[in-house]
Amino acid sequence: MRRREFIAVIFGATATWPRTISAQQTAKIPTIGFLGASASGFAPWAAAFAARLRELGWVEGRSIAIEYRWSEGRAERYAEIAAEFVRLKVDIILTVGSAVPIVKQSATAIPIVFAVAIDPVGSGLVASLAKPGGNVTGLSIQANELAGKRVELLREVLPRLRRLAIMFNADNTQPVLEMGETQAEARRLGLEIIPLAIQRGEDIAPAFKDLKTRVDAVYVAVDQLMVANRSGILALAIGERLPTIFSERDFVKAGALMSYGPSYSELFRHSADYVDRILRGAKPGEIPVEQPTKFELVVNLTTAKKLGLSIPQAFLLRADEVIE
Repeated sequence: MRRREFIAVIFGATATWPRTISAQQTAKIPTIGFLGASASGFAPWAAAFAARLRELGWVEGRSIAIEYRWSEGRAERYAEIAAEFVRLKVDIILTVGSAVPIVKQSATAIPIVFAVAIDPVGSGLVASLAKPGGNVTGLSIQANELAGKRVELLREVLPRLRRLAIMFNADNTQPVLEMGETQAEARRLGLEIIPLAIQRGEDIAPAFKDLKTRVDAVYVAVDQLMVANRSGILALAIGERLPTIFSERDFVKAGALMSYGPSYSELFRHSADYVDRILRGAKPGEIPVEQPTKFELVVNLTTAKKLGLSIPQAFLLRADEVIE
């Protein structure tokens, strides 16, 4: 090739570069704002969510972006993170029910999906399960209805159970509702209730001080505050030699005595289906809120031994998972 032709070819090629680069710069992949309590506490749930997105064709970093933000269990962070998501112009926000009331004050035009909510209708997140309305939808965990079952399970393992502490976030409507249901069921069974109202992480250690002298077991209503302080709660409970029950299995894997409820990993996985439908044009207010149909009983035998408890074999045979 002669020098003049070579220069002409190169000049013609470079003339197209700005247009190509500009097109790449202006191309925007959808962005999800993921709001959770803590990176460590939400790790298995975030992984389940991202895995399901990949199955649906949304590959993080290629066809979709995820902006992860952590509240560390502090409710005042919800408004800050929501405002940041609005500035980032995210396409969808994925979070949990307790964060929705504050988040939707800022994100009025952004679809919001909650992967977990205790009572979405009772707490005012949606108008109804069948027709959520507005810009919010997601998954309910029926925690209020399961509260009584958890108390019954504790009673089976602890036949001498007489006094039950209920730890809940007093600043969160959803665990307050769960606390009320738990209290009603416990009283029906003739148990004395000791409410442990928590508002921040610093309240947890004082609540456990000398608790063993006042109660026989602790029921914890799970929300972002409890997830962010999971290791501290479990260490304090073991230190006081108190059995604990939760709604979520990851607490048991970390050292709680037992849990009964739906799999949070499965709920976060299923929430990806909601996100997929919305990204493809569905309106969140028209997607019904679904409820789980499978509930897991998980028991930690190692913790039982530390507490000096003997779990009946018949009870263990009913468990979906026994951690040894």
